Amino acid sequence: MTDSGSPVSRSPLGADRPAGADSPVAAEPAGAGPGPEPLDGVWDVVVVGAGPAGSSAAHAAAAQGRRVLLLDKAEHPRYKTCGGGIIGPSRDSLPPDFVLPLQDRVHAVTFAYDGRFTRTRRSRRMLFGLVNRDEFDLRLVQAAKAAGAVLVTGVTVSGVEQRGGEHRTVTVTATDGRSFEARAVVGADGSAGRIGRHVGVSFDQIDLGLEAEIPVPPEVSAHWAGRIHLDWGPLPGSYGWVFPKTESGSLTVGVISARGDGERTKKYLADYIRRLGLAGFPPSVESGHLTRCRAEDSPLARGRVLVAGDAAGLLEPWTREGISYALRSGRLAGEWAVKVAEANGATDVRRQTLNYAFAIKAGLGVEMRAGKQMLAAFERRPHLFHAAVCLVDPAWRAFARTTQGHTTFAQVLRQYRAARRLSALASR
Repeated sequence: MTDSGSPVSRSPLGADRPAGADSPVAAEPAGAGPGPEPLDGVWDVVVVGAGPAGSSAAHAAAAQGRRVLLLDKAEHPRYKTCGGGIIGPSRDSLPPDFVLPLQDRVHAVTFAYDGRFTRTRRSRRMLFGLVNRDEFDLRLVQAAKAAGAVLVTGVTVSGVEQRGGEHRTVTVTATDGRSFEARAVVGADGSAGRIGRHVGVSFDQIDLGLEAEIPVPPEVSAHWAGRIHLDWGPLPGSYGWVFPKTESGSLTVGVISARGDGERTKKYLADYIRRLGLAGFPPSVESGHLTRCRAEDSPLARGRVLVAGDAAGLLEPWTREGISYALRSGRLAGEWAVKVAEANGATDVRRQTLNYAFAIKAGLGVEMRAGKQMLAAFERRPHLFHAAVCLVDPAWRAFARTTQGHTTFAQVLRQYRAARRLSALASR
């Protein structure tokens, strides 16, 4: 359920580029008339990074009728290291009329404890959906463009300069010498991106995720249809996953663990693939990424610059799920970027950015605090979590309701005494 962070390695996906995809230098608003919109002048909002957070921010700002520029260094569609799990909060944060390019609908989970004590739990209602990130991200970009945002790809940001006085703007500079001026900027360029460094984002949890996309024969794909596999791993806080992409006939197999023991993490992935009987199928892609989770006192804005998604270190600390955090924080960042763009003077800008930070901390921040509590307990007593979700029906229902978006880990810890007791016991 992880989302992409800093790339470690990647082999080409080799997918054909769909007709009509944006060129690396094209800038074309929705309903383009005679030609591309000029890129000079002052934009209301410039968004750096066209992943889920950036596209959501661009959509939110453009939907309010503002002049919005969306920059990305890559051309869409592009491969992203990510399980591609779309849980309830992700679904609920998508633009209106967005059609999910679902590869599969998950109704069952097979749990294992380092390859042992396997049990499958099933739900009558769908737990969550699975997507390929190249298709999903492309549709989010298209939704932002349909709202009026202008997309420019092939842009690697190298600098950010904020200007006060009469200008009250931010200048974003690219490595090729181009510059873009805006009244507000949203950084959604990943946890190692330039905008997060400008804001001063800091992290207190860094994990290494490794993943393989494995094409499989139809009979193997059918065996996995509608079911995922979660394996609580041998390293502290680690786990593995199998997410079936049934429509494209492949399995996304990955593991994640705390950074610092890369060789053992690689061995865990190799052992996991072998135990699942998938070692005989060559992967089409092998990739890795670092996920970075923000320190609780880390800033979310500096002057007229806001950060969202991975650039802000926003993700669920235990599962390292990031798509829902990206979509939700991106939408909030886009809405508040409009307010920052319209602000009169430094005091008003400061008030709006503080309001943005409060909105993030009151929602996602509370969830992250609960996730860190869950991770700390899971690192010490993973067998208790495995026994609970496999054998205790209320624990399984809490897991299912969380993935469906009916509750959160924070609400589970608040409302269920047994969950608090389990967390406290595991932490001893």
